[in-house]
Amino acid sequence: MKKSQIMPEDLNQYRWISQPVISINGQVAYVEQTIDQVKNEYNTQIRGISLDGTEDVALTDGTKDSSPAWSPDGGALTFLRSTEAGKGLWCLPTGEAEAVMLISPERKIISYIWSPDGSYIAFTSKIQSDAAGHRAQSKDDEAVNSSNAALSAAPTSVLRGKVYERTTPKAEGSGWWDGQYTHLFVYEIASGQITQITSGCWSVSMPIWSPDSLKLAFISKQTQEEHVDPDLLYHSDVYIVSMNERKEAEPYQVTDSSLQISQFSFTPDGSQLILIASDRQYGSGSHNQLFTVPVQRGVPRLMAPELDMHIGNAALSDMKSASASPSPGISQSFPQQGVYVLGTHHGNVDVYRVHTDGRCEAVTPAGEKDVYQYTVSADEKTLVIAALTDSHPSELYIVELEKGQMFRLTRRNDEFMAKRQVNVPQRIEFSSSDGWLIQGWLAIPDSRSGSKLPLILQIHGGPHAMYTGTYSHEMQTLLAEGYAVLWVNPRGSIGYGQDFARACRGDFAGGDYRDLMEAVDYALASYNELDELRLGVAGGSYGGVMTNWIIAHSHRFKAAVTQRCISNWLSMYGTSDIGISYVEGVIGGNPAEHAAYLWSRSPLAHAHQIETPLLIMHGEQDYRTPIAQAEELYTTLKRYGKITKLIRYPDSNHSLLKSGKPSLRMDSFEQVKAWFKAYL
Repeated sequence: MKKSQIMPEDLNQYRWISQPVISINGQVAYVEQTIDQVKNEYNTQIRGISLDGTEDVALTDGTKDSSPAWSPDGGALTFLRSTEAGKGLWCLPTGEAEAVMLISPERKIISYIWSPDGSYIAFTSKIQSDAAGHRAQSKDDEAVNSSNAALSAAPTSVLRGKVYERTTPKAEGSGWWDGQYTHLFVYEIASGQITQITSGCWSVSMPIWSPDSLKLAFISKQTQEEHVDPDLLYHSDVYIVSMNERKEAEPYQVTDSSLQISQFSFTPDGSQLILIASDRQYGSGSHNQLFTVPVQRGVPRLMAPELDMHIGNAALSDMKSASASPSPGISQSFPQQGVYVLGTHHGNVDVYRVHTDGRCEAVTPAGEKDVYQYTVSADEKTLVIAALTDSHPSELYIVELEKGQMFRLTRRNDEFMAKRQVNVPQRIEFSSSDGWLIQGWLAIPDSRSGSKLPLILQIHGGPHAMYTGTYSHEMQTLLAEGYAVLWVNPRGSIGYGQDFARACRGDFAGGDYRDLMEAVDYALASYNELDELRLGVAGGSYGGVMTNWIIAHSHRFKAAVTQRCISNWLSMYGTSDIGISYVEGVIGGNPAEHAAYLWSRSPLAHAHQIETPLLIMHGEQDYRTPIAQAEELYTTLKRYGKITKLIRYPDSNHSLLKSGKPSLRMDSFEQVKAWFKAYL
């Protein structure tokens, strides 16, 4: 059977696999995301499969079900179901066909976790808090509460609009702050009673139970200093609350405000916490590392100080439907067997076992892959991972820990993929002119004529992120049109050591620009089938600003596409939700003190030199790189008579290409394809 090339509309055919969880009985539940073409939205359903790969069946009948979790005894599966009212918690007893609602969607649950003894479920939800830290009585009380000076940071309703006094009153993905805080609640299984555990003008996240079910820990960013703005603090802390006196318990701070903590777990004996955290020494370019700290309070200690690897998943992809696994997996025989974590290293993400003596080994076999989630069986003999490979979209895989062998568990994309031609990339490596090892991938269409091929350089976002050589719909649609595609990890990328990750900070468009240009030189010199006269360049976010900079300083590219880009560091500083930290940290200055320098590093200052036809694409609700960045560049290019086009996508944020409306994602692929066809 002749296989067809992958087209933009094939996005509708994928099944995105995520969130695997194993019951004590060996049953695996997971989430499958598909696209509803009629409603132009994503559906999610929970499926179940045995560890031998049989009986892969739907467990729930909803279209917006997610976050599966087994009860500790394996007797029930809980999950979140989204409705117009919010997210509620549902329960499906083992062997039953119908799920029952435990917690109403009006609670708008964000996350939840079972207690180890199976008696309680802790969950987080947003509430309106008054100045004393108690839940507001109703929306009608808002005007009274907002008059209190202690709530001056919250948005207040006035005659002509909203008033804000906090430094960062908006956030990418959630919009302008609504004055609500995320707090912790406990649901008692036996009685159905819900008790609020935390309150105050601060938020909590990542609730974790202690092994004895007597403590709840969570992450929060708080300050007791009256004139310190929490928005300007980049640390977070773990707090613990005793569950003996649920209504009156007061959380205590465990860590010392020296780290930005993203994930954590209790050790099996409950005496310590294992943290995944960053010391922020190099801002967003700092590695996540493993730390330990006693639960009674203390100074976090590095668990593996010699390990120069980013803990977590920093890989970018348009084929992942969920974020990385939420916490370190700790062996019941800790410290003998160490801690299971995701590790980003040299273009791959694998599961690693890190020991307290600093030893570290990958427990997933070698090969091109992006492992973004994992779960360990109760007997610790089996690992189930959700991963992308170089030739296949997301699926679940079984890893036998004793043998180190990996087998495919699900085959949800096999039927569709059997009909499509996949162009598998090949890894490349070269040394930069100043001695750095640069890695990347070059994909060349399998079905090509004898003539030379145009080459498109793709640049990732971040800059502190990483490309992998795994399956990408975006890359495959370009390859299907007959373009060779090159993507690399220039300095600043995560995955090649701490020094490499921080190397671009304060040197924007310096070494990183040279790495990208030298990657193109290397590809042209090494592969005779590439046409040096037909070069294209494209990228999003940091990749977008680099695209803008490149074509303003080089005329070798014949067509360019910039998405969710940055053009002006001066305006980016005050309009982005991360403007202060990003501009000061990555670029190295602020408008008040370094205006001339920031302008000189802005592509907009050099836009009149651009000769390359440029397609500009941007989401209208992007708060990370606001759409004004695209508009400023577009206006300048039109003023100077350059070839350009601006496409604004409604109801779309910075994640348009990864999780935006399916129709808009497909349109973006079509627009890129048409632009390169016209000018490349």
